[in-house]
Amino acid sequence: MSVVHHILLVDDDQTLRDALAEQLALYEEFRLSTAATASGAVKAVQGERVDLVVMDVGLPDMDGREAVKVMRKNGFKSPVVMLTAQGSDADTVLGLEAGANDYVVKPFKFAVLLARIRAHLRQYEASEDAIFQVGPYTFHPGSKLLVSEKGSKTKLTEKETAILRFLYRAGRKPIAREVLLQEVWGYNSQVTTHTLETHIYRLRQKIEPDPGNARLLVTDAGGYRLNP
Repeated sequence: MSVVHHILLVDDDQTLRDALAEQLALYEEFRLSTAATASGAVKAVQGERVDLVVMDVGLPDMDGREAVKVMRKNGFKSPVVMLTAQGSDADTVLGLEAGANDYVVKPFKFAVLLARIRAHLRQYEASEDAIFQVGPYTFHPGSKLLVSEKGSKTKLTEKETAILRFLYRAGRKPIAREVLLQEVWGYNSQVTTHTLETHIYRLRQKIEPDPGNARLLVTDAGGYRLNP
């Protein structure tokens, strides 16, 4: 199973909203939430982790672009793809200046929107602003932090951060020790699998309630796997 991304669809057109939700739900990589208003969207991204928002411009309570401004001001950093019936350059500029990442003009082909969503998720996950859910923790690679559900912070080393990030991107697929060594340390004849095992041991001491019986960072198929 790959990593599941939480998508929030915001549109007051229930027919379109339901159709998009139904189509995106066919892909196991997505989990869907919906909202019919700008205020509902602002509340939704504050309440739980949302990986990407698809936001209509013409909402009943507030212009979607203004809602994006509020979301960004409140600290929301994930990608936002705007939907609009207006395709002028001026409208596009207004949306991007408000903090949106992309603009899709109605009517559009679903395949185009799907490609844009996937592209922005890939870009975001490679950025320093990316935030991931790893078990009971919120993982902030840019600041090398794990934040527990109660708000306590655990500082990670650069290598520990790189290990977690690579395993997260692999979903639940086990990654061989040699692959992790290459990805995290690069080509270095002085680094052995013992070095990796030492880092895994220290990482488990930080993230596992019972490090001797790992449930989050597990050994599997000659390597390691993350249960995010």
